[in-house]
Amino acid sequence: MTESFRRDGEYEQYANPYQGAQQHASSPVNPEWPPPPAQPPAAPAYTTSADGGGTALLTAAPAPKKRTRGPLALLAAVAIVAAAIGGGTAYGIQELTGNDTVTSSSTSTNVVPSSAKGTVSGVAKAVSPSIVEINATLSNGSSTGSGVIITSDGEIITNNHVISGASSIKVSTSDGKEYTAKVVGTDSAKDLALIKLENASGLKPATLGDSAGVQVGDEVVAIGSPEGLTGTVTSGIVSALDRDVTVSTDENQGQGGNGGGQWPFEFGGQQFNGDTGSSTTTYKALQTDASLNPGNSGGALIDMNGNIIGINSAMYSAADATSSSSAGSVGLGFAIPINTVKSDLAELRAGGSDN
Repeated sequence: MTESFRRDGEYEQYANPYQGAQQHASSPVNPEWPPPPAQPPAAPAYTTSADGGGTALLTAAPAPKKRTRGPLALLAAVAIVAAAIGGGTAYGIQELTGNDTVTSSSTSTNVVPSSAKGTVSGVAKAVSPSIVEINATLSNGSSTGSGVIITSDGEIITNNHVISGASSIKVSTSDGKEYTAKVVGTDSAKDLALIKLENASGLKPATLGDSAGVQVGDEVVAIGSPEGLTGTVTSGIVSALDRDVTVSTDENQGQGGNGGGQWPFEFGGQQFNGDTGSSTTTYKALQTDASLNPGNSGGALIDMNGNIIGINSAMYSAADATSSSSAGSVGLGFAIPINTVKSDLAELRAGGSDN
């Protein structure tokens, strides 16, 4: 019994029938040995031997070693790898939502709650905390404009002509708090500027949308601070796309002093709101009939889901307007597409093209 049980390969075949079938296919099989069960028997197997006195002793055979089968081991390895990837994904998401990261979307994100979706009031409530009023002190007066918060620690996008030539900049948020700001970078060729609030945290950044998806006739909302009236909301539609708008790059042609509170620009071969001067730049703009007035410059043009699709930059006032108080909107406004802003953001953070 002992000899037949311990014959080459028989014990290993019992202990691991899958391995034995491959390694010992040529070994004779004991016809008296039954096929191994699917699971090892509960009772231990025994062999007989004799001690020195000829007494038969029963010796328990060692329990077969349990081995992880190939498919199960593979599944375990896959599970470990998946867990590692999952952990890395979570870490990546955490890193990508830091204070200095802009919330951006290549599609329309629903910033507005579903219960208020598609309403001007819903857009205003969702986005107003991300819009600020900017007051810049200039050598020849002052400039009032607006800006859009893009990071929770106080990075703000605005127009270059709002802060150009400023000796100091004060920013007021929608909750009435006031901050001092410093210029990070300017790009007069695109009429864009990036400023940063000092000692700011916990601000609500706006979501930058995708202006490539904007169509003529889309409803929009404008938020800014015309005439210093913080958080003013107006609405309208997108009137046209890719309008060539020419504005001054002269720092003295902002809203203060020479501008009389208006925004000089050229459109369609004509000058509006005064002389743009000899130093100008032209960019493609979205046209809107949402009411814009002096002080809206640098503020937000927003789609009905609450995404920023443009930075308001120019508006046409009546030809006989001689002061900011009479320079009312006639429904001809322009905004720099937000995709232009996003493509310029890295350069602005590095100091801009004007440095």
